[in-house]
Parts: sequence; C-alpha cells; structure tokens
Amino acid sequence: MFLVFVFSVSCTDKNAKTERYAKETEFDPATSLAMAKERLNLQLGEAEKVNKIPRTLNEDGSIHYANLDYDWTEGFFPGSLWFLYEDSKNKSFKLAAEHFQSLYESHKYRTTNHDLGFIFNNSYGNGYRLTKNEAFKPVLITAADSLSTRFNENVGCIKSWDVDRGWQAERNWKFPVIIDNMMNLELLFEVSELTKNSKYHAIAVAHANTTLKNHFRADGSSVHVVDYNPETGAVRSKQTAQGFDDNSAWARGQAWGLYGYTVCYRYTKDKRYLQQAEMIADFILEKNKMREDGIPYWDYDADGIPNEPVDVSAAAITASALIELDGISKKSFKSDVDALLETLSSEKYMSKLGENHNFLLMHSVGSIPHGNEIDVPLNYADYYYLEALLRYKKNYLN
Repeated sequence: MFLVFVFSVSCTDKNAKTERYAKETEFDPATSLAMAKERLNLQLGEAEKVNKIPRTLNEDGSIHYANLDYDWTEGFFPGSLWFLYEDSKNKSFKLAAEHFQSLYESHKYRTTNHDLGFIFNNSYGNGYRLTKNEAFKPVLITAADSLSTRFNENVGCIKSWDVDRGWQAERNWKFPVIIDNMMNLELLFEVSELTKNSKYHAIAVAHANTTLKNHFRADGSSVHVVDYNPETGAVRSKQTAQGFDDNSAWARGQAWGLYGYTVCYRYTKDKRYLQQAEMIADFILEKNKMREDGIPYWDYDADGIPNEPVDVSAAAITASALIELDGISKKSFKSDVDALLETLSSEKYMSKLGENHNFLLMHSVGSIPHGNEIDVPLNYADYYYLEALLRYKKNYLN
C-alpha cells in the first residue's frame, strides 16, 4: 500500500493551502507507470508492423488507426511515447516518437482545422521540451502560424470548425467555437516564448477572454459550442455537438475548460484564469460525486443516468489538470487527484496486459450523439493519464 498523508495546517501566509485532509491511498505511480510501459511497448510493436498510429478499437475489437490524411488524435500516441521516454530514458521510445510524429509533419500547413495544438504541441512540443532538438522548432512555429490564420479579430476567437461541408454545414453555424479549442492555446503560448513574438500570445489571450465571457454559466459549467457572427462578433447561438443537449454539461468539455484555463494562468498569471479553473474544478468534483468511484458520466445531465456510459477520458484530463492546479491554487486538490488516479489505475479501468490491443484505459466515449467511439479505449485518455502519472511523480514525490 502506498501511503499519502496530508496534514491540517493553518493559513499563516498566502501560499498555504486552505483545506487539507488526511488521506490514505493504494495508488502507487511507479507501479502504474510500469504497467503502462509494458502495455504501450506491446502496442508499439503492433503499430510498427503497419506503420500507423493507434486511435481506438473498432466494433469487432480490432485496432482503429488514425487517418493519416488528417486526424485530430494523431499527436497523442507519439506524445505518449515521449512521456515513456521522459520517465525511462529508453531511447527506443524516443526514436519511435520521432518516427510516428514524422508521419504527419506536413499537416503543420493545414489551415482548415483548429486541432493543430493537440497534434503538434503534444508530440513535437513534448519532443522539443525533452530533447531541445532544433529541428522541431520550425514545425511548431509553422503549426502555430497555421492555427493563427483561423483567428478573427471581430470575434476575438480562433474558429473551430469550417461549416461548408459535413455535419457542421447542417447546423446553420457561421463561426463556431468549441470549448475544446482552449486546449490549442498552449501551442501559441509556447511558440510565443520560442520566437519572442508576442502575436501568438495575444491571440491566445484574446481567445481565452472571449471564451471566458461567453462559454460559461453561473455554476462554472460550460456550453460546448458558441456560434458567432464573424462580421460583428455577436453571439448567434449556444449549442452542443457532443453533449446531451444545449443546456447540459458535457463531461469532457468541462475537463477541457479546466485544463485550458490552468494552462492560461501558467503563461499569463492572470488571476481571472486561476479563478475560472478553480470554479470549473469545484463543479466537476461535485458532479463526480454522482458516481461512487468518481468517474464521470459522459454528460452530467444525460437523461438515462445512472444507466449512462462513463467517460474515462474526461477523468484522465481532469486528473492531469488538477495536479497542476493544486500547485498554484490556495485550495487543495491532492486528495481528489489521489482518488481519481487510484481508480483509473484499478482493474476496473486499466486494461489487462495483452487485452484491448494494449490501450491503457477502458471505458471512454468519443461522441454519443454521433454514435461514435462509445465505451472504448481512446489514445487521448491514455495520453492524459500518462501525463498525470508523470506530473504526480514530479509534484508530489520528488
């Protein structure tokens, strides 16, 4: 048993935590990381045979690989390999990460989607952080330039989806912005620091401010999609695409917001972002009490609760974000982190070695309204779980 004791303290200075609780947990990050390495090493072997990036499982149980014409999830598998290299210093993971991210390097020029932060910051960004390989810098800069083309000064946001084709064209949107887009701002902040060019920082701050103004409700929850008039910047509608309905709280969307505003505070030290992150965290943690194990339903307002699927990806994103937030907030989220990671690392959610094609976590949800990726492993759930484990070691054990 891995014991964590957190003692009550008095708030004698502004940095002291206001709430501390004694906690005993069986969670051991070293054991969880060892299990993750075993599984992903086997999955890497499968991926190398076909030279493709694992995304999830098909209905027949076979691996569904990312579409290398373009896939918003393509950066997560190389990113996970970078995490394994960071923890183990095993160069085979480094070489594999470099290879698999090279498969989509040309996508740095894509200006038709907002997901360049997900794709390039999580792969090339982690690679540069760990190796300072100068060849990665121009890739990140070009991706940030491409992402920046989607920024509209009238709106003050980066456009999420184009609306001239596909299911998005059927929604009567003109300039849709989704809460997920908060996750792409880290690329802009990073490139601003790499280049000493403030334009990227300014775009990220404008997007964060506009989203702060229009996406959130009084209880700290967010809508999924806000559609704007691109000429005037006026809000046209507030809807959902992946949640239960327009007024519901889609669980992964809440996690994106929590993570995104925690990142924004890291780069700006704007207290509004910290306060927003704390408010979202409080909302999520209160809602997670709906289930005894603390893993959220895919949407907190789905009408079939308690007979609704859970979304482990939302829990993994939340756990990673809470660790960073705990390090900057006067509130303590340590016990919540312990509980989430202990549960995610349990047999209930961690795949057995050799099963599920060695994805780490089971029981995630892509999009129920689209009938897509329901109760399956997802490569981004694994990515944020690994990030949480490494952050836990760094923040609490070192």
